[in-house]
Amino acid sequence: MSFDAQTLYKLLPAIHRIRDEGEGGPLRALLAVLAEQLGVLEEDIEQLYDDQFIETCAPWVVPYIGDLVGYRPLHDIAFSGDGAATAGGGARAEVAHTIALRRRKGTAAVLEQLARDVGGWNAHAVEFFQRLGVTQYMNHVRPGRHQAPDLRDWRAIAQIGSAFESASRTVDVRRIGRGRGRHNIQNVGVFLWPVDAHRLTRVPATQVDDRRWRVSALGQDMRLYHRPLAEDSISHLAGPHNVPLPIARRALDAELQAPSPASAGEDGSDYGEGRSLAVYVNGALTPVAPADLCVCDLSDDGAGWAHLPDTKIAIDPVLGRIALPAAPVPPVTAIDVTFHHGFAAEIGGGEYERAPSDLGPAGSTVVRVPADQPDVQAALDALGASTVEGGDGVVVITGNGRYGGALSVRVRAGGRIELRSDDGTGRAWRPSLALPSVLVVEGGEDSAFSLQGVLVAGAALTVPASAGNRLARLDIGEATLVPGLALQPDGAPASGDAPCLVVEIADTRVTLTRSIVGAVRIAEGSTFSARDSVVDATAPTGVAFAAPDGSSAGGAFSLDGVTVIGKVHAREMPLVSNALLLARLAPADAWAVPVLAERRQTGCVRFSWLPPLSRVPRRHRCLPDADGFPAPRMLSLRYATPTYCLLSAATDVTIRKGADDEGEPGAFHHLRARQRETNVRVRLEEYLRAGLESGVFFEI
Repeated sequence: MSFDAQTLYKLLPAIHRIRDEGEGGPLRALLAVLAEQLGVLEEDIEQLYDDQFIETCAPWVVPYIGDLVGYRPLHDIAFSGDGAATAGGGARAEVAHTIALRRRKGTAAVLEQLARDVGGWNAHAVEFFQRLGVTQYMNHVRPGRHQAPDLRDWRAIAQIGSAFESASRTVDVRRIGRGRGRHNIQNVGVFLWPVDAHRLTRVPATQVDDRRWRVSALGQDMRLYHRPLAEDSISHLAGPHNVPLPIARRALDAELQAPSPASAGEDGSDYGEGRSLAVYVNGALTPVAPADLCVCDLSDDGAGWAHLPDTKIAIDPVLGRIALPAAPVPPVTAIDVTFHHGFAAEIGGGEYERAPSDLGPAGSTVVRVPADQPDVQAALDALGASTVEGGDGVVVITGNGRYGGALSVRVRAGGRIELRSDDGTGRAWRPSLALPSVLVVEGGEDSAFSLQGVLVAGAALTVPASAGNRLARLDIGEATLVPGLALQPDGAPASGDAPCLVVEIADTRVTLTRSIVGAVRIAEGSTFSARDSVVDATAPTGVAFAAPDGSSAGGAFSLDGVTVIGKVHAREMPLVSNALLLARLAPADAWAVPVLAERRQTGCVRFSWLPPLSRVPRRHRCLPDADGFPAPRMLSLRYATPTYCLLSAATDVTIRKGADDEGEPGAFHHLRARQRETNVRVRLEEYLRAGLESGVFFEI
């Protein structure tokens, strides 16, 4: 039964209820207290029943259930939707699968499932003896095992060198455990994908001219990715449609020309509503039909693009380009694209759940764009942000639209203004702000401004040293201030190390959380702290952090799990932890050292990598900064590439386990990749058949 106060009160005899009402209801109040405690007891009893099952038990019960089935604990890591790792609760999936896994112990499907459970990455297991070119045994002929590849099978040819190749190989006697050899009789390999596919829905394509468009909101070429389909069981090995692979031109072309494309994409097809890629013309609710599309190589051809279409709309998934016929009917004025791009984590602007905000208390004025106001500045004006006194409230942007025009914000004294993307309607968004001039933010005493979940390009966010500007707090969370302000068509930064964030006044506290920003300029007297973020001056020789003049000492500089690309000159460093500071001096550089803190008697730098000659406060277990010490090897330092700021597997192991939890320092420290890799290797050894040797390979 339900032990609510009203039910208990009705169980009393009528005479007692009448007397209680006459005396002001003390008995009703007593029963309300009893009902509250009975509710707690009832919930506890229900939880005791739930604790009998691994799917519903409390986190503290997981180790006990695991002990009943002989589960051997590893690094306890739980995974969120982006693969971000947190301590605690991560063993639930593996404990739940333990019995099923042991029944199939030693099979490739089990090894693959284990890698997914304990590593949190998409995975594919390969028994390399299946790929060896051997003389056929006539009592067991394998007609599909050719010594030479079939040159007519373009799919097989395209997969050579990948995790899914089917070509036969000669024996490789090098040890797979060291990552050198692969193809041998006793070898089993597990391929992992640290880069995942992240969805962007109905993003306005960037128009180049009347016929040419680019998918990216920033107008650069970009590779489109396949959305991986989840596996429902461990009865089969993952295929190419189960992992986040770049979309190939020929594969997409074959799909578009298929006579009966799949209705819901269960076969891994890429084009269509709810799939990896969809193109919408002139605001249509349904995507362009496959019959009206063609796949072309739209590479540069002089000043134009090659293979512009005659009658159909052409798309190039390798470059992220769209081309129209010479005279489309009806004329095309707008193109929206749903697509997936590759990246390793949910940092920067993107379609993922935002962190809860403390800047929008109950009763705050909320203005929605475009539902209430057509553009962002109009919404800010509705909050009073353009008045002398300033405004207060929240602007919520719904959809992935691109908003241009100059922006300025003034926050009233003691007030809060937050500009954020919408994530409260079942999905999150990532709108873009294309600024023709700097975004000016001003405020009165004890005022704050917050930017959450948006992409800002074209100009910097500036807190100017104007009369009366006393902005106390600037928060940037899950947002992107494009390094280099904008991108060129080839993806190179448009403005080098031009600052993307400038604070010209003292006593402003700047906080950066899971964001990507360009160079930062902070006046002395203000503070800057960043967590799980990237500060990118677009080159190690650029200036990532300094005062507004670009050379003097900036304010206090604190980092926790951050990758910094460029030189740093700070007044002080209260705490730098689990960070990578990738900086070096240019030839004839005016800077004496690449990283400099003026006040070195206070603060601490711990578990971080610093360039040689850096002058910083007291160090604690930082990697040596002597000349010749191995430096981090990054897969890419260019923003908007899939492997941006990822450490290469070839990086020296002392760097890869240099964080305080023996993980990787830098912006992806929260992913706990090192611990996850260790978990995978340990579990592979536990579940391998006798005499076999395993290897782990990262597919980038």
